[in-house]
Amino acid sequence: MRHLQKLLFPFAVFLFILTLLSIVQLKVENPLLLAERFIENGGWFELFFIALYGAFLAFKMNDIQAVPKWRIITWGVFSIVFFSQLVLGILFSDKFLMTGSLHLPLPAMILSGPLYRGQISIMTILFLSTVVLTGPAWCSHLCYFGAIDGWLARYSVNRRKIKNKMPVKHSLILIIILVTLLLRWFRINPLISTLAGIAFGTAGLFVIVFISRKKGKMMHCILWCPIGTIVNYFRYINPFRMYIDTNCTFCSSCSEVCKYDALTAKDLTNKKPGITCTLCGDCLSACQVNSLKYKLFHFSPNVSRKIYLFLSVSIHSIFLALARI
Repeated sequence: MRHLQKLLFPFAVFLFILTLLSIVQLKVENPLLLAERFIENGGWFELFFIALYGAFLAFKMNDIQAVPKWRIITWGVFSIVFFSQLVLGILFSDKFLMTGSLHLPLPAMILSGPLYRGQISIMTILFLSTVVLTGPAWCSHLCYFGAIDGWLARYSVNRRKIKNKMPVKHSLILIIILVTLLLRWFRINPLISTLAGIAFGTAGLFVIVFISRKKGKMMHCILWCPIGTIVNYFRYINPFRMYIDTNCTFCSSCSEVCKYDALTAKDLTNKKPGITCTLCGDCLSACQVNSLKYKLFHFSPNVSRKIYLFLSVSIHSIFLALARI
């Protein structure tokens, strides 16, 4: 009976993903499922495989201790699939590209792209949907740059506290918005705008490779990325929260695990993670007294966590099938 109960949760994830992707397969004229673009009815095989993948991931991550390992693995898979399709789209066929046209593969373009063009894109819609449904899950399960940032920060031997992060975050996002609007208002040559975007993305890679690895924190996600800053504030439109119970011993084990610098001594004293928390759940595996807990309305912490895991795993899997540049 216990084994059957363990399978119910991944089976529910399987059915949910299968249902949503089936609607996409049936209703969307221009195929969004990659296999359908190359093989007639191939999308049905793809969506079944993706649903199985989501169920497997839900089964593994249902174990709190397994979350850090499997989250970083599947996040890396998402990033590899994204950039592989980008390369294939450039070198071989535009069928690998969602819109059939190429845009800069930078998280910042989710903000600056619509500002520059004066219209939203499908990536903007997908991004906003994650914020509404799962708050900051974008920054811990879906961002193709964040996966690289996470890997390098994860294997650093340093664990340094980040000072004055909020002024830096606010300054950077204001600069990006201002520069983007100026490029649009003065109708600057699109080539110059593209080069500016490439320069920003290159600087972001520098932050990931050299600074994140040095500090042991995800510096690109925490400071550099404007989408990270947007998520930090917009996540409050979502009902999911995380809190620190009164039995916390202030051992700081969770602080060592958190790559988002959201569990400082001040945060522990305040009994809630800081604003850069992405609800990833890695910290729960480090807490020996079970102080860190999810909260959703009046549900218990365990049920709240399962609902969040259900949604975040499902969205991750669905986006793996849909979210291409």
